[in-house]
Amino acid sequence: MPRKVLMVIDMLKDFLEPDGSLYCGQAARDIVPFVVEKVKEFMSQNEPVIFIMDAHEPEDAEFALFPTHCVYGTRGAELIEELASLAEEYPFTIKVPKTRYSGFFRTGLSKILEDLQPEAVHVVGVCTNICVLYTVEELRNRDYRTIVYQKGVASFDEEAHRWALKQMQAVLGVELA
Repeated sequence: MPRKVLMVIDMLKDFLEPDGSLYCGQAARDIVPFVVEKVKEFMSQNEPVIFIMDAHEPEDAEFALFPTHCVYGTRGAELIEELASLAEEYPFTIKVPKTRYSGFFRTGLSKILEDLQPEAVHVVGVCTNICVLYTVEELRNRDYRTIVYQKGVASFDEEAHRWALKQMQAVLGVELA
């Protein structure tokens, strides 16, 4: 059984590329080298890497709140280039498409984690105050030890990013690294 799992949340072209439909800004681009480093670290230790990936239908209800983004099967829903080849080459890559903020909502993530039984779930990705926060909240509600890398998460809203980190630590008991 793995000792730990790395969860990479929404490191997708629509969020991370300047021409993406919901580009999260330079703060998001700035975490890419750290995220790549973490992915390589977990791969070198033969630990699972779970990519949580927005994958919406063209008429998704979420588009009433946010511009159309990460439509399933489109370029914008793909992993950024820096991670795509790593994900394809590594046999312990798990991709989990999602349609809401939480990686658990109507996905197989709960069963995947039950099967893996990690001692800890390490988390990187975007956006800190949206998909990262709501996925982490559910990890903690399932009693997983959760470590969020501050250098590995970002948001288009710096104030909300800081608030989410404080909430994760103070309310959810997340370890910030």
